[in-house]
Amino acid sequence: MLLRIVSILFPLFAITVLGYLVGKRLKPDLSHANKLNMDVFVPALVFAALANKDFRIVDFVPLSGATFLIVVGSGLAGWLLARLSRVPPKTFVPPIMFNNCGNLGLPLAVLAFGDVALAPMVVMFMVSNLLHFSFGAWLLDHRSRIWNIWTVPSVLATIAGLAVGIAGIEIWPPLLLAIKMLGDISIPLMLFGLGVRLTDSNISSIRLGLYGAVARPVAGMLIALAVMQVVDLPQDQKALLLVFGALPPAVLNYIFAERYQQQPEAVASIVLIGNVAALFFLPIALAIVLP
Repeated sequence: MLLRIVSILFPLFAITVLGYLVGKRLKPDLSHANKLNMDVFVPALVFAALANKDFRIVDFVPLSGATFLIVVGSGLAGWLLARLSRVPPKTFVPPIMFNNCGNLGLPLAVLAFGDVALAPMVVMFMVSNLLHFSFGAWLLDHRSRIWNIWTVPSVLATIAGLAVGIAGIEIWPPLLLAIKMLGDISIPLMLFGLGVRLTDSNISSIRLGLYGAVARPVAGMLIALAVMQVVDLPQDQKALLLVFGALPPAVLNYIFAERYQQQPEAVASIVLIGNVAALFFLPIALAIVLP
């Protein structure tokens, strides 16, 4: 079992560490590559998963609701912990609420459970993404316009993919393959970009970073276990739900904190230490769910 878990996690962290080392040594500017990833490759991945003829949205409605409950529940847990520890909620809640279901969640799902896990994890990613770009932005700045979410390329890809799937439109296979090939670029680039991005982070707030690094996966897994008791899900989706709960804070939290000037150094500490702590928490989640 241990060897199996290591073999699943090794490619993820190997590519991330490589990105970190390259970032430290060469300091590459990946801003254009990251923008291409978010505007082209990730939307292609999302569209290809949702427009697939085998994808049926009705099969994932309960999973969408369960994901929503975990994200919102994690936010409430973060708010309570912030009040108890007298940490500004705007600093602490987003990293607890929004996890790294893009950079780590998507590749982890495929490596751990196979290609069949991509579509449900994409659904979970999009639920979290919709909440992050709407409520997450509003939480940091109440003047933020929530309807701007409809200009996010991955959201547009979600709408287009769902429309194609629901209408039963069969895309010309060579075209769908081309879109899928573009989407396949996104996962290794996300991992490599995550490593490079972490070189910009610092651990100036070590105590807060450790606090958030533990609170994020512990709260997420406990809430996931509770949600499983009230939402009827297939066993494979339950496994994905627990892994989703164990994921570390999203790097996007740091980008949002920097954009809205909400203690970005403190958020960077939570994100950096949280992603390192994933080496401990993700094996626990995988050990629970793997047969």
